[in-house]
Amino acid sequence: MTDMSFDERYMRRCLQLASNGLLTCRPNPMVGAVIVSHDRIIGEGYHIRCGEGHAEVNAFASVRPSDEHLLPEATIYVSLEPCSHYGKTPPCADLIVSKGVRRVVVGCVDPFAKVQGRGIQKLRDAGIEVTVGVLEKQCRWLNRRFFTFHQHHRPYITLKWAQTADGFLDDHGRAVAISTPYSQMLVHQLRAEHDAILVGRVTEQREHPRLDVRRWSGPSPVKMVLSHEHDIDSILAECHERQLLSLLVEGGRQTLQSFIDRHLYDEIRIETGSITVGGGTPAPSIAIPPHV
Repeated sequence: MTDMSFDERYMRRCLQLASNGLLTCRPNPMVGAVIVSHDRIIGEGYHIRCGEGHAEVNAFASVRPSDEHLLPEATIYVSLEPCSHYGKTPPCADLIVSKGVRRVVVGCVDPFAKVQGRGIQKLRDAGIEVTVGVLEKQCRWLNRRFFTFHQHHRPYITLKWAQTADGFLDDHGRAVAISTPYSQMLVHQLRAEHDAILVGRVTEQREHPRLDVRRWSGPSPVKMVLSHEHDIDSILAECHERQLLSLLVEGGRQTLQSFIDRHLYDEIRIETGSITVGGGTPAPSIAIPPHV
């Protein structure tokens, strides 16, 4: 097996571990770490909760005393570049150096302004071999909300709606049941994965939606309403100020279309039901962003 095959295998384990922090580590990124010596995992961990130990800290803490002598020959795999600055916890790059591992494999560079390659450089300056970019696409996708927030200074935006088989949001203006109990559960799961949720003024006044996660587990997103006093720009600015990394838009056609027309979206989730109604409010018209 080639070194790259070894590296990809253990990086996949990092991604598995990292995903466990999806609902608990925000606004920090999800990170997994695996320590390997002689093709055997001797330690692993992930970032569980903001303000607590990072993945590397938890991985080193899991190494048994009887395996500590293996660290000078070990490789540590980390899905995101080790931090190099003092925040709520000490720099992980310093910890790795102090443990004396032989090699570090990094999935992708951290876009956060206080890191951005500094952690990698600190490791190399200490004489540690560093490989960067193993399963980079997968590592970036896992933390797409974190990357978008820090690179574009706005939340990661997901648009979501349910439509009939013939492309309408309602039945000639009347509400119609499109979702199934199963798809409703998936919507609540999606809500739990977002920091904020948005509807338009008309939807709020007519339906007073709860917008919670009662059919799933995890935190309910912060509720926001698009109105004359609270427009898209001010909502995105508020999300950035409050470190809300992701925004789920569940409004009516006008609200959804206003985001589409400005190319302000990163994902679109469309649930298409089996019923036809023959007329009503048409589903939003999707525009392809210029950069795609």
